Amino acid sequence: MVRRTDRLGAAVLAGLLLASAMVGCAAKGESPQDVAAPVAVTDGPTDAPSDEVSAEPSPSVSAVESMGAAPSRSASPKPTKKPTRAPKPRAVPKPPTETEVPPAPPKPAPSSCKPTYKGTKATRAEVKAALTDAADRTYWPVSAPDITIPLTLLKATAWQESGWQSNIYACDGGVGLLQVMPATASWMNQRFEKSYKIDAYQDNAYLGATYLAWATKYIGDMYFESDFRLDPALCTSALNSCLLNAVIAAYNFGHGAVAQEGKPLAIPNPSYVRNVRALMNECVCLAY
Repeated sequence: MVRRTDRLGAAVLAGLLLASAMVGCAAKGESPQDVAAPVAVTDGPTDAPSDEVSAEPSPSVSAVESMGAAPSRSASPKPTKKPTRAPKPRAVPKPPTETEVPPAPPKPAPSSCKPTYKGTKATRAEVKAALTDAADRTYWPVSAPDITIPLTLLKATAWQESGWQSNIYACDGGVGLLQVMPATASWMNQRFEKSYKIDAYQDNAYLGATYLAWATKYIGDMYFESDFRLDPALCTSALNSCLLNAVIAAYNFGHGAVAQEGKPLAIPNPSYVRNVRALMNECVCLAY
């Protein structure tokens, strides 16, 4: 979460495109009660962990073609009274509603560094249950109850980040399924008065989804008139056209690289965004 390299992403996407050969594939609010309490949850990728680290991976043709297309599988959206078309992003954003923000991303790790593994890896079924539970939660029940995190987005992000490996520790400090940064986890726990454990795979899923929900609120308020839909169908070929792409970009590069006061919305990591968007359509993990 919020790092400036894709680390395992390229290797994971390569594993996706060779699915027959391999199976593997940085939150805040109006008030602390805006985040729901965790729910206890309960088979893991059988592929060998990736040891490759890279900068921006080159997007596949299918990744580019998938931009703007709705995913073939998605969690059922909650009813909304929003118009069919989402507002275009504001050229000059509104002041952020969140005045305290998560810590800045760490510096990239050396490309030669290899990830390490600690503890027992959660099974695929356990990971699926944790991600599904995290996607089912209402993160802003008071100020923005319509914010939902699509399960396809959460599954794809976890696959891009770790290949669903719950016990992986990256060289830049990222931990677990959603590669949560310790400093980001501490910030979110303090802000929302929680005590999530970064090395517990269920809590790691909550932490990753909570950051996605926080970024949705932060960027949605600034640029999209508080229309919080993370719907691929609202995206055009322009990467900065929709909230979904911006939230994905923020997860990788941090909110400050995407949304800045007085500046247009930016997507500084297009390959990462395209990869996650493609995984939302094509990842073998969607069938788990």
